[in-house]
Amino acid sequence: MTLSARLLAKRLLPLALAALAATSCTITAKGPGGEIAKVKYYNLQPTQVLKTPDPTILFERQHYLYGAFTAAEQIKRTGNYFTVMWRAQDRTQPVTVRFEYRQEKTALDVKKQEQEVTDIRRNNVTEFRVVGKDFEDGGRVTAWRVTLLRGKEELVSQNSYLWK
Repeated sequence: MTLSARLLAKRLLPLALAALAATSCTITAKGPGGEIAKVKYYNLQPTQVLKTPDPTILFERQHYLYGAFTAAEQIKRTGNYFTVMWRAQDRTQPVTVRFEYRQEKTALDVKKQEQEVTDIRRNNVTEFRVVGKDFEDGGRVTAWRVTLLRGKEELVSQNSYLWK
């Protein structure tokens, strides 16, 4: 390996590993009424400069910044993005996807977002965003839990390592 190849590998490897580690949690959670296949996480920092020849690393950033033309619009999109991929065994009734989270500045305060899904398919994707004022006031998300509910019945739940 040449000196320039070693230097390039030394610079890009940590960036690539950090991007992979921060983008997803692949532990599958199965419950009595459903399954959470994957929870994908992305931390968007528009002011941070990413220098990489790999277009796949830059794609997700460009995806979340699409349509934000001014610097102010891009700054408003700074924050954490979560994509939940899930399935429900019974697709005839609506399911509520609940996302609970803690942030670094608010310590143990649990905040939550919910989305009701009425058109349930075989494979479903639900997205949650902690951006703008929520991100400014609370900071980055440090722990989270995703729960699929039908009424008050919990179908399945999955949480991050730091959730207690």
